Amino acid sequence: MAKKTSGTYVIGHINPDTDSIASAMGYAWLLQNQDEENVIAARAGHLNPQTAWVLERLKLEPPALLPDASPRFENIVHRFNTTTPDRPLRDVWAIANRTGGVAPVVNEDGTPYGLVTVLSLFRFLKESVGAHPRREEMRIAEIMERPCSEACDTDVPRFTVSSRIRDVLPRILHEERSEFWVVDEEGRYQGICRQRDALNPPRYRLILVDHNEAGQALGALDEADLVEVLDHHRLDNAPTRTPIRFTIDVVGSTCTLVCERINEAGLSAPPALAGLLLAGIMSDTLILNSPTTTNRDREAAERLLRWAKVGDSPLGDETVQSFGEQVLQAGASLASRTPDEILNTDFKQYEAGGLKFGISQVEVTNRSQLAEYMGDLGDALIKLRDSNGLDFAILMVTDVVRRGSRLLLTDDVPALEGLPYPRREDGTRNADGVVSRKMQLLPTILGALEG
Repeated sequence: MAKKTSGTYVIGHINPDTDSIASAMGYAWLLQNQDEENVIAARAGHLNPQTAWVLERLKLEPPALLPDASPRFENIVHRFNTTTPDRPLRDVWAIANRTGGVAPVVNEDGTPYGLVTVLSLFRFLKESVGAHPRREEMRIAEIMERPCSEACDTDVPRFTVSSRIRDVLPRILHEERSEFWVVDEEGRYQGICRQRDALNPPRYRLILVDHNEAGQALGALDEADLVEVLDHHRLDNAPTRTPIRFTIDVVGSTCTLVCERINEAGLSAPPALAGLLLAGIMSDTLILNSPTTTNRDREAAERLLRWAKVGDSPLGDETVQSFGEQVLQAGASLASRTPDEILNTDFKQYEAGGLKFGISQVEVTNRSQLAEYMGDLGDALIKLRDSNGLDFAILMVTDVVRRGSRLLLTDDVPALEGLPYPRREDGTRNADGVVSRKMQLLPTILGALEG
């Protein structure tokens, strides 16, 4: 039997934003159309309110959740033919001849009853025939008519199809068995896995979009094969086993890069997907007003709007500006989320000058919202700092209307005292004109910490 593969997943960073989700879905679509491979769009975390709104607006399903790259039992399961406990042993014999010596016996409700293996079959024959001369004369045909339940090993461990193999590998190694049940969350039969496959499971193939830092990637990245990176952030990539296709480009959104590749391939994205890619650009460039915006982003936005209006358009009479305003408004509120949700929606970690820190960014339509929630947000920010083992954390509250931010810091860091952001009476700092974490705030913080 041919060894399975885990497929190729196109996936963005943890705490995914709209650009991360949209670029993963768009690039997976392109690769499927170009190479006809099994390429799957995935996400490394839960959707934020803005992205959820965009997907619902365009009637698109979210990509599959892949929280880590550790192989699971679904990657090594074999769905062998089954029989029921009351069926004659000849049914088992026919199945085992085709599966290499194993036959699953399953109850009528789909739950496992027992496995018939070479060892369990030998034990059954030993008990049925034994050393007694008269029993030794029992005909094979008689034995084959006995119910197969009598030849089953009913103590075989069961593992859910979504479980990580590495979490139960010690148990597999200590069992005196070579085959194990794989079941779904309700305990119903999904197939059989073998010990040898669990010891050497197929690795996921990953294409990272909208990030290249291992600290921003899904868990267990080292257990997967990284085959490509498509990004627009600073370089801090994870090591790879072999040379890979690696693209870091100076644009405002990864969706711009995806749009360009679709265009270069002579294709056009379906209307709903084009709208999603446009939303990614609108979100990351603040409707093409962020200092990260390039002419390529503007050209991509116009191209995507044109694609989105082919046929039965999901955007109707929208313009780039009107749709962009709706996208930003969908994610610009503090009232609809808990402090923990606000901080974790767009949180990234960094290290410089011997210090580990994180910056969370949230968009609002009015910075005055911060005053009402600042106490709770400050407590949650300290909790986030401690839970991630950081030296300090920053919340960047960005006013998407007035193009500026307010900074809330957990600690007084001496190296940051000289930041060009005046301190307010409430302890926050004004960062007028600063809307981009990547291009404006982060370089300033890194420069201060690294001297």
